[in-house]
Amino acid sequence: MKFSRGLAALILALTFQTTLVAEYLYKDEVVQNPKFNEEVNSIGRDLYEKTGISLKLLMIKKLPDGMSIVDYEQKILKEFKEPTILLAFSEKDTKVDILANDKSLYKYFNKRQVLSPVASSVQAFVMAALYADTFDHFKELASEGGGTILPLLGDKAKKGQRIDQYSAAMFNGYFDVAEQIAVSKGAKLSNATGEGSKYLIFGIKTVFYSVVLMGIVMYVRRKLYLRKQGLKNG
Repeated sequence: MKFSRGLAALILALTFQTTLVAEYLYKDEVVQNPKFNEEVNSIGRDLYEKTGISLKLLMIKKLPDGMSIVDYEQKILKEFKEPTILLAFSEKDTKVDILANDKSLYKYFNKRQVLSPVASSVQAFVMAALYADTFDHFKELASEGGGTILPLLGDKAKKGQRIDQYSAAMFNGYFDVAEQIAVSKGAKLSNATGEGSKYLIFGIKTVFYSVVLMGIVMYVRRKLYLRKQGLKNG
């Protein structure tokens, strides 16, 4: 069988294309959506060109037996020599983490904020007011708002929309980390993802925060009612 130049060129093109797809969306066993791949790689490529920092996204079904998410991240990070930050998600293990191959990279973004289970500063303040037992504890809880991944992952998804929830949450977190790095480096990311994607993220967060705040208000009202009833009965 002859190996034509055309066939060779086609194989080379497909191989090159596959490499590009996996460039910043390092592995995706969960979403598997071409548009999602395109959006993540576009942001990652833009960030790397302007800051020299490679931000990888890893989404797997399940961690290998006996391996923690940090162990798995460390194994993956050994493959990269350039400054690399890895945002990892394991669906079955319900684990999310961010790890860098150089400690100096953590100064460019707020890992604690990105991975906070508390969505907004308002929610964090209310939670602190309700649960803090000391002033120092209050300050700690009140400063833990702004999470861009876990609040979306923790929201109850409608039937058949779980994958959409994963893609929205992880894209939201990836975009958040990328923007923080760019700002820290004095760079500005291009509108590679389009204004529509930004508005979509804003819309998702707005709806979620509204539901959360409504729940908090109802909870506070319930607590005040029970306290009032207790005083009456006492």
